[in-house]
Amino acid sequence: MRNLPETILVPIDFNEQSIFAMQRSYDFARFLGLEVVLLYVFENQDYADAFYTKEELVGKINNQLEKTALELHKKTGLRVSTQLKIGKVYSEILKTAKEMNARYILMGTNSASENVRMDKNQIGSNTSKIIRQSPIPVITVNGKEKFGFCHNILLPLDLTKETRQKVTYAVEMARRFGAGIKVVSVLWSKKDKDIKIELLTQLEQVQRFIEGENIRCTSELLESDGGEKMMVPRLLQYVEEQGDVDIIMIMTQQENKLIEFFLGSAAQSIIRMSKVAVMSITPFELGTFSLTY
Repeated sequence: MRNLPETILVPIDFNEQSIFAMQRSYDFARFLGLEVVLLYVFENQDYADAFYTKEELVGKINNQLEKTALELHKKTGLRVSTQLKIGKVYSEILKTAKEMNARYILMGTNSASENVRMDKNQIGSNTSKIIRQSPIPVITVNGKEKFGFCHNILLPLDLTKETRQKVTYAVEMARRFGAGIKVVSVLWSKKDKDIKIELLTQLEQVQRFIEGENIRCTSELLESDGGEKMMVPRLLQYVEEQGDVDIIMIMTQQENKLIEFFLGSAAQSIIRMSKVAVMSITPFELGTFSLTY
């Protein structure tokens, strides 16, 4: 079996947001030593055209892909290849990621066709399905902010067992990026003193573990009087205040004891509202890791 190059898969449909995502992929690829694969998925119903046949449209798109890849290579020196698939966007993206043994998928929060149909404050259905189903981390980009250097990874934690998996993965990512980790928990009920004590204890343990791995780390308990609905605004307010967080790392499953992570309404709010990249990770991606503080 031939060895496949390690890749970051970047779906692109040439709308504004997918171009921003492609531009953000440059630095991720450099930091992680990955080849960039630009993927265009052609959906028949989205490209009806009275002047071109389906074959002509596919040919035009393929030419545009190749031109973009060549320009990207000349600009960055990165290895860049292209793929053009025909079918459903989310299923072809997941299928291609598996075929190429991609390490990451990096994409915008919605596609060109979804931009026309949906409220700007929603995540596109394709992005949502990919995040929920992908066995590899999905990095979503929701803006023009440049990723020039990864200073810190933000790691929101609750009191569930998946916390141990997230900490281990965050340490691995911090090493690869040469970054620090900022660990936070959100307490929206100041009356619950027992949970506050548990969270503070866990924050201290996690910080001690991460620092023991020679990774820069801070920890903080964020409090809010606004109830559970204020969890996401408080978290994003913290990111804004800090000014040196470049990635927020979240899990794609529900963490039910304390915070409704993810992919519930809280996760969707973080993904669509965050001004920094969000890395969503599935629990089975982390299943081989173990951790004892």
